[in-house]
Amino acid sequence: MQVKRFFAADMRQAMKLVRDELGAEAAIIGNRRIAGGVELTAALDYKLSALAPRVPNIELEDELRKTQSLIVTAQAELTHRSELDTVANRQLFAGLAMDDSKQIEPTLEEPFRPSVHAAVAAERAERNAEPGVGDRAYEAMRSELNGLRELLEVQLGSLAWNQLRDGRPQQANLWRRLQRVGLSGPLSRDLLAMVPDSNDQAHTWRMLLAHLARMIATPDVEPLEEGGVIAMVGPAGMGKTTTLAKLAARYVLKYGAQNIALVSMDSFRIGAQEQLKTLGRILNVPVTHVDPGQSLAQALEPLLRKRVVLIDTAGLQASDPALRLQLETLAGRGIKARNYLVLATTSQKQVLSAAYHSYKRCGLAGCILTKLDETASLGEVLSLAVTHELPVAYLTDGPRIPDDLHLPRRHQLVSRAVSVQMQEEPSEEAMADMFADLYHSTGKRAG
Repeated sequence: MQVKRFFAADMRQAMKLVRDELGAEAAIIGNRRIAGGVELTAALDYKLSALAPRVPNIELEDELRKTQSLIVTAQAELTHRSELDTVANRQLFAGLAMDDSKQIEPTLEEPFRPSVHAAVAAERAERNAEPGVGDRAYEAMRSELNGLRELLEVQLGSLAWNQLRDGRPQQANLWRRLQRVGLSGPLSRDLLAMVPDSNDQAHTWRMLLAHLARMIATPDVEPLEEGGVIAMVGPAGMGKTTTLAKLAARYVLKYGAQNIALVSMDSFRIGAQEQLKTLGRILNVPVTHVDPGQSLAQALEPLLRKRVVLIDTAGLQASDPALRLQLETLAGRGIKARNYLVLATTSQKQVLSAAYHSYKRCGLAGCILTKLDETASLGEVLSLAVTHELPVAYLTDGPRIPDDLHLPRRHQLVSRAVSVQMQEEPSEEAMADMFADLYHSTGKRAG
């Protein structure tokens, strides 16, 4: 029997190291959290003792599911116990404070009060001497449970993918094709649930793409045609200012410069206001700058007679307090702005997801997809738009103003996503990871 320890930043990377070195037949016989990651102990040719009979492969998934359920239950009990302890401590100290405030001298009818005060003092001294011991133990247990749950998700994902690949190869092939497009696991699962099993793979694939196109929302009326206050929001580097310039030029070329105005809320990026001033001079459009702390409603008041007001915002980090103030300003009652999240299609899915969760607080009317000419995959951004029901308002695919700004056509967008898909087949590890993510997202929803 060959036994070896593996160290990695997370459970998924550790499992990959085990598979790469020992193969898929290796057994995990231990795992624990360490500083900077996890440690897995794996064995090859591991023999279970007679006291622990081997679970048949056909029952393995059921056993793992039972264990996962026990973990969720244990986590809930730990959380409930922690809440009860917190309430009990608050009640205890509230009662002690009330007793101390009475300032009543001990009498013959209260012979034990001095000993009570002494016990309270001793308890307080003990708490001060060892602060947070219970909290540390709870966090350590919670970390171990999370590590075990992550390990189970990885193993369940690998098991589920192997069963699908061996038992339903045509269905597995469709999963691979959706993964090549870059679609998320949950969206792929929903799409495949819409089509019946068929031996005609070409027909089934066309049905999947048609369903995907129908799931992409687009505005009934073009935002510029609808008019009003339109704000570009999103992290730095997504193309907000360039998109605003294309929108402004598109409107001026069609309707003239009399009924449009530009507003800049970006006083953080060097040269941002100068760029907008230059654009305003070229288009003969007024430009208003709003400094931090200045009222946006007051700045917009002279522009209310304009048919369209385009606002360029600062791309700030999620942890920046100025971002919260900016989003609250845009969401203010007196503004009535339609905020569009600008997303570069070249961004990784983690960046796209973080952008959505950071900027959804201001209320999003939809999204604008940029840099389509540079992207190697459209599946990630389409998955986000479909999952969070964000209408796709505009597309940009080049630097030309305004020629490279387009209205979205859903079937064309899906065709473009297929045309830029990955050329190579996704690896077995990538498919197993997708199924592990499905277990993770299902567990989060259940919790």
